[in-house]
Amino acid sequence: MANESTSSTLSELYTEIVAEAQFVASEKSIMRNLVKNYAITGGGKAVEVPVYAQVSASAVAEATDLSNTAIDPSSVTITASEVGVMTTLTDLARNSAPRNVAGDIGKLFGEALARKQDQDLTALFDGFATALGDGTGAISSSVIFNALATLRENALNVDECAVVLHPKIAYDLKANLTNTFANANANDLSNEALRSGFVGRLAGMNIFETSNIANTGTAGDYKGGAMHKDALAIAMMEDVKIETQRDASLRADEIVATSVYGVGEIHDSYGVELHYDSSIQ
Repeated sequence: MANESTSSTLSELYTEIVAEAQFVASEKSIMRNLVKNYAITGGGKAVEVPVYAQVSASAVAEATDLSNTAIDPSSVTITASEVGVMTTLTDLARNSAPRNVAGDIGKLFGEALARKQDQDLTALFDGFATALGDGTGAISSSVIFNALATLRENALNVDECAVVLHPKIAYDLKANLTNTFANANANDLSNEALRSGFVGRLAGMNIFETSNIANTGTAGDYKGGAMHKDALAIAMMEDVKIETQRDASLRADEIVATSVYGVGEIHDSYGVELHYDSSIQ
């Protein structure tokens, strides 16, 4: 079997004194809190989400029958699938290390699955029919107000909308807010961007940064999104689960982390793709 965690691959842990472990930085998951969450329970591996179109009322004269309005919702089906990661930890590696190696591996695997969920959700930005930018220019604050106007046109509550950008794209937004870091007409928002680098709220929407947005294939080119929480959804059948299985003949334990979920777009008009190129590479 290949890719086991053996005493050779974990040799760095076998000193008499081992300092606190350092983990490669991992982006915290943010997307699950910004989208609709569904649970897949009972039979089957999919959830069907009914989508009701907006209806309109009209004036009616006294003693006049109302005309009938048909209610015929469409639906979106989100189907769950498995994602997972595994390693095999030998007894010698476990027993020789003064740390809880299995616990360390579990932490790494849990973060990997959470990161995968974020990556799957941010990949859906590319599916929004409404797009701002073509990947050739830098983002500016006016883009955020443009996106807000598009969302508000659909009668969406701005408090339930958010913007998600790659950090390199967010850099240009911050630079624009502070007029290349030297704004003579500074306001509270630009001052905060100067002090802490945190944009906070712009156009009434929270601005989030995440490195879990894939590059389009061109350096500095990323697709972010402005969206209402009902634009996208994640359907969880099984959240992050970490298990071990004994392999006696190998004198080792398999450490397996899995999650079963699906992602999908619910309301296309509730999201705006933000396709911009970073001025820094």
